Amino acid sequence: MAELVPAAFIPAVEPGEGGREPESDLPRGRCFAFVGSELLIVRSADRKARIPAWDELRQWGVAAVRWQFLGSLDGEPCWSAELSNDQEAPAGAMLSGLRPLYEQFSEVEYAVAGRAAQIVAWERDHQFCGRCGAPTEPVPGERARRCPVCELHAYPRLTPAVITLIERGETILLARGHAFQTGRFGIIAGFVEPGETLEEAVRREVREEVGIELDRVEYFGSQPWPFPHGIMIGFRAYHLRGEITIDDGELAEAAWYGLEDLPNVPGKLSIARQLIDDWATRRGAVIDQP
Repeated sequence: MAELVPAAFIPAVEPGEGGREPESDLPRGRCFAFVGSELLIVRSADRKARIPAWDELRQWGVAAVRWQFLGSLDGEPCWSAELSNDQEAPAGAMLSGLRPLYEQFSEVEYAVAGRAAQIVAWERDHQFCGRCGAPTEPVPGERARRCPVCELHAYPRLTPAVITLIERGETILLARGHAFQTGRFGIIAGFVEPGETLEEAVRREVREEVGIELDRVEYFGSQPWPFPHGIMIGFRAYHLRGEITIDDGELAEAAWYGLEDLPNVPGKLSIARQLIDDWATRRGAVIDQP
């Protein structure tokens, strides 16, 4: 029987033995520490980003406002932490948003960094009860905060959004929003509304943004999107009827594009690019864009 390889990241809520310093409540291991939405990193000799250890933070005199256990990463305890808003990067370290770090970390490290950002933001924003205003307290063994007065429990929330690649023959529908980088085109996306299925959200968003009706809607995959607490659910869909009509004010332009005339598309970080690359691959092509 083939030996099973353990997962690189194993999530957990509370540290076991080895997660804290011996005879101390101080954490040990790696620390995904944030000032606002910016992650504290160290640049290694090969110019790659590295997550500092708690020992390094203590050597720098950097104190955390609060911290949360995440689990183990390659067998080492790892944590998220919120730093003071006026904390500056120590010598040899720097602060960075998550997007520029996509190619600096492994896929697993980047996913953990996104998880850390969301948990830090959730705990920061739920120190007080949203119903009665009383201070909340952690729930042992759960990723939750509890109000001791009215018993309201708060759990980390995700905001689901659908994102859809629409195919028509050998072309796909690409659109540019008013807030997009000049020349950058993407695909149709939007938030799921209460009471909707994901497929209903796809059809509604497409109808609202470009005025067309869809035939089949097929699930493609999903991607955590910690900007600040989303999850993107990707779909492939197929044009049924209607011509592109832009009338909801969100888009600047939209059109059908083939492999020979693709504009600038999203970078490899996003599920939008995964959907576009999948479409190209099914046609025996590779998109030569970063």
